[in-house]
Amino acid sequence: MAPQFPRYIWQNGRLVPGENATVHVLSHALHYGSSVFEGVRVYRTPEGSRSFRLREHITRLFNSAKLYRIDIPYSQEEIEAACNQAVLANSLDKGAYIRPVVFRGYAGLGLTAPSDSPVEVAIAAIEWGAYLGAEGLKNGVDVCVSSWQRVAPNTIPSGAKAAGGYLSSQLISMEAKRHGYAEGIGLTTDGMVGEGAGENIFIVKEGKIYTPPAACSILAGITRDTVISLARDAGFEVHEQTMPREMLYFADEVFFSGTAAEVTPVRSVDRIQIGSGTRGPVTEIIQDRFFGLFNGRTRDQWGWLQPLDSAADAPLASVAV
Repeated sequence: MAPQFPRYIWQNGRLVPGENATVHVLSHALHYGSSVFEGVRVYRTPEGSRSFRLREHITRLFNSAKLYRIDIPYSQEEIEAACNQAVLANSLDKGAYIRPVVFRGYAGLGLTAPSDSPVEVAIAAIEWGAYLGAEGLKNGVDVCVSSWQRVAPNTIPSGAKAAGGYLSSQLISMEAKRHGYAEGIGLTTDGMVGEGAGENIFIVKEGKIYTPPAACSILAGITRDTVISLARDAGFEVHEQTMPREMLYFADEVFFSGTAAEVTPVRSVDRIQIGSGTRGPVTEIIQDRFFGLFNGRTRDQWGWLQPLDSAADAPLASVAV
């Protein structure tokens, strides 16, 4: 079944009907991958709908654009307000996934776009459940180590969330799914554990938590940072260090993190059972702390939750019909 268009998409300062949010086929981004994007979740909490770490996501969006010298024609505050407006315009205040994307428009077919090339911005808000399945959140998922490696340092920067970099992720994920796995893991060019196709990875061994550092060609995710903060607050030791592949198989627990994946246990790697073959006790604590941010069990001492009604402080985008 084909996905439905959102009722409205925020595009270049206006809310337009979803089916009308189009771009030209000669857009630079379509040919050369010159776009940056984000993924942000909105949760329904006891205090009302809240976006989760929206400010940090939009800061990363601007940093990614800076690296590729894409000048976003709006302020960070305007983009944050537009994200909220996209959610409210589609009546998704009970929960949503927000996708802001910034890309170069038509500027000729040269590889290097001129400095004055048009830059377009679009923001969609949709309903999106558990990325790796609701069942996977409870019982874990089966994954494999991909034959495709992560990009080498100083090639495509992994610290920027740019569309072109996700061609690597597509190869990793497509290979995994062809072989019956839920997801794939990419190793670094020197054979160390990197990350999932679209997720960061954590390993639990003897009650301690380990995760690859940013230097391992990973996107040091915002949910990854959330997990590290929650784990340390719960009294766990968290180590950011390089890890050989075999640590995956020797682990007591393995879990993914990401905006889409949230916190998802891994029950097997390459058909080798991890621990008891289901969600482990440390993963369960981290999950409880993470989802507790949204049901009120975990106090948001970090100020990560932002109300959607902050959009009321910004001028509403006009609606194009």
